[in-house]
Amino acid sequence: MSQRNPLIAIVGPTASGKSSLAEKVALALGSAVISIDAMQIYKGMDIGTAKTAISERRCPLLMVDVAEIGEAYSARLFQRDARAEIDELLAANKTPVLCGGTGLYLNAVIDEMDFPAGTTGGASRAAYEQLAKQEGAEALYHVLENRDPESARLIHPRNVRRVVRALEMSDEGISYAQQHAGLHTRKTHYDCLIWGIKRDRSHLHQRIEQRVYQMFDAGLVDEVLHLQQQGLEAALTSKQAIGYRQVLDYLNGVCTLKEAKEQVIIKTRQYAKRQISWFEHDGRVQWLDFETLSEEEATKQILRAYKAYLSTETGDLSAKI
Repeated sequence: MSQRNPLIAIVGPTASGKSSLAEKVALALGSAVISIDAMQIYKGMDIGTAKTAISERRCPLLMVDVAEIGEAYSARLFQRDARAEIDELLAANKTPVLCGGTGLYLNAVIDEMDFPAGTTGGASRAAYEQLAKQEGAEALYHVLENRDPESARLIHPRNVRRVVRALEMSDEGISYAQQHAGLHTRKTHYDCLIWGIKRDRSHLHQRIEQRVYQMFDAGLVDEVLHLQQQGLEAALTSKQAIGYRQVLDYLNGVCTLKEAKEQVIIKTRQYAKRQISWFEHDGRVQWLDFETLSEEEATKQILRAYKAYLSTETGDLSAKI
């Protein structure tokens, strides 16, 4: 796709400092930040997703609060909606700054990826969703394990939406695993300079723990209680978000508040490890070591690369970084 300006993406594990850096870059370019977070898209899920508060935003933050709590939002829908925002910014000669840690959503936007639409409310999907509600996520996952173990190994047992989709694809004679194998080698849809934040593992773990305690202090339990009253527990996708699932367990008497906090920390650290692995497999990512670089220095480095890209006539993206 021909475009005048490249996109800039700031990626990395949760709690690494992506949002602040992306905002600084967007401000310097007079543009906007587009969230690529699978849970920030939901209205009302603010504290637990570390969504930048409206009062604290210094530039537009797009692709947040676009879905209702019970909506089964997907990478296909995100691709459609985020590209509409990107194209509008590009048409105004502005450079979109993507920011987030959901690798699939980043690839869905910047790469050529086709997602089968599926049949919302179809008999097959309804049956699988009903099984998950009646017997739990693990029971549904075992169905996939027995039918397509290769695909099952790629999906977290509690990711009900993706397990359901893999089973639907199996019904259609399509392998989720085979489709997944090409995620990192797809043709690009947009030219994009991708920057990843890297931190020492022990430091990142400390930041995660600190963030979790800050979320609870900021009222995460009250936020989940409010969403519970709006039907969070009936939602297949949003209720699986780290923090929300554990607080629901606390509210339902499954665990103590202390145990819920501990589980949020553990699950967040595990998720951060998966995020790092995803982005390390993408050879386009340029890593910024935040153990040696300040945020200001990282901003300048990104802007220098961006200007070098614009001043280079070659069409080879790697030559412009």
